[in-house]
Amino acid sequence: MRHWPIFGLRLTTPRLELRLPSMADLDALTDRALEGVHEPGFMPFLIPWTAAPVEELERSTIQYHLRVLAAWRPEDWTANFVVVHDGQVIGSQGMSGNDFAITREVSTGSWLGRAWQGKGLGTEMRAAVLHLAFAGLGAETARSSAFVDNPASLAVSRKLGYREDGTTVQAVQGRRRVDQRLLLNRADFTSPVPVEIHGLDACRAEFGA
Repeated sequence: MRHWPIFGLRLTTPRLELRLPSMADLDALTDRALEGVHEPGFMPFLIPWTAAPVEELERSTIQYHLRVLAAWRPEDWTANFVVVHDGQVIGSQGMSGNDFAITREVSTGSWLGRAWQGKGLGTEMRAAVLHLAFAGLGAETARSSAFVDNPASLAVSRKLGYREDGTTVQAVQGRRRVDQRLLLNRADFTSPVPVEIHGLDACRAEFGA
């Protein structure tokens, strides 16, 4: 897009491409959500969006991504990238910044279709946005969190250098859940894979950088 160049931003790793979604990408991403993101009976998300009925999940997945794009401002943004592997959309990797020009801090969240879990792709896609944050935008810190009974997500954070930063108790689907907060300092991050950033110069101001 000539008038909003964030859609030209691409992050590439040896196995993945991350980009802001087209309408066709959102259709494919919704397919992944419908196919399943986690085991039945386990909820890894603070907002249990995957528990919605099928018809609602179809609509809400697309509407959420469109709503986030529509709300984008340099002082408050969320980049929800689709993750593409071998030409197929396989999940979503988000990164947010609030008053980034001042705080120099981002937060991340992600999900991956079950068929692609356990292959190291979750680590690779988060490494891509962390490289964008630290090397591309000049972030100083990055935050994430995961429930203490979600060892796969916590393992990704450990691999990338995050440190535990306390816990928060949350009520999710009528149950008590303990959320492990995680903090990553710029000096502690080394990407386990090479990451290339394409198209950032044209849209750097959109991130408040």
